[in-house]
Amino acid sequence: MSDKIKIGISIGDVNGIGLEVILKTLSEAKIMDYCTPIVYGHTKVASYHRKALGINDITFNVINNAEAANPKKANLINCWEEDVKIELGVANETGGKYALLSLEKATEDLINGEIDAMVTAPINKHNIQSETFSFPGHTEYLQERSKSKDVLMFLMNDTLRVGVVTGHIPVAEVPKSITKEKIVRKLQLMNESLKKDFWIEKPKIAVLGLNPHAGDNGLLGKEEQEIIIPAIQEAFDKGIITFGPFPADGFFGKGSYKQFDGILAMYHDQGLIPFKTIAFGSGVNFSAGLNIVRTSPDHGTGYDIAGKDLADPSSFMEAIFAAIHIVKNRREQESLLKNQLRTGGKIVETAFDLKDDAN
Repeated sequence: MSDKIKIGISIGDVNGIGLEVILKTLSEAKIMDYCTPIVYGHTKVASYHRKALGINDITFNVINNAEAANPKKANLINCWEEDVKIELGVANETGGKYALLSLEKATEDLINGEIDAMVTAPINKHNIQSETFSFPGHTEYLQERSKSKDVLMFLMNDTLRVGVVTGHIPVAEVPKSITKEKIVRKLQLMNESLKKDFWIEKPKIAVLGLNPHAGDNGLLGKEEQEIIIPAIQEAFDKGIITFGPFPADGFFGKGSYKQFDGILAMYHDQGLIPFKTIAFGSGVNFSAGLNIVRTSPDHGTGYDIAGKDLADPSSFMEAIFAAIHIVKNRREQESLLKNQLRTGGKIVETAFDLKDDAN
């Protein structure tokens, strides 16, 4: 029995670029050196994309369940029986229906421990809506399915990690959705994740202001003085090394982000626009705070380039490697904690001493 990490892969919208980046990623033989990939989809859909793209250097080992996965091959589980009419580049009900079937099966196996982590290809947040999926996106869906109290959308690459206080909500609803308690909780999630998932012993976290110039001492808004600064102080009092609030434009424009291990933005575009400008193509979306490991690439369905062999698989490949590293880090930490219990609380080596070995 192989001890390689099993990475489940949901295929996303069948009319988008999800299967293209999956096929291109799994065509790289080195992937199988680090994990056992299991795609949740259907052989005929995969074959359609292979032919459309002219990708001939990958074949799938078709299995009935994750336990049967071959650690030396790319594996595939058929999640439905019927034929699917694929219309590349078209947003329709078909794309949403089969994206959801793939996601549901992969999530079920992840929660049941059949796979170690999940990497999700992009969905269309509109056509996937159904009686069983009424969420703004993957993050909220996985929070409910895993019965997690809270979750942090965490975008990352080698040099930049950005989380958001409010996720997929209209900009008009952002100010009333920001509370001191929510900011403190997101800072706690970020701090815990930086320690547990990335093995940063004493994370330094920057907090962005909501308003231009971080409110300019109340001239451009009161949220900084009434909510954000008290939240930063409370988090600091709890032992979280936190600074801010910083004006978002100058913070990224001057490269101040390079001095911090994590950055907490107030809303989606405030954090994701600079992140994707700096890290697009190498960025990964990680759902921090869950008791499961899920990552995804930092791009969408790419309908405009679907089937044209133009999709860059770099971000998807980075998402797989990020999932592998996080699973390894969590396993090592669990092992160290068990060792601590056996030795009466004394650990000679800490998780942070072993960081290089785990990565």
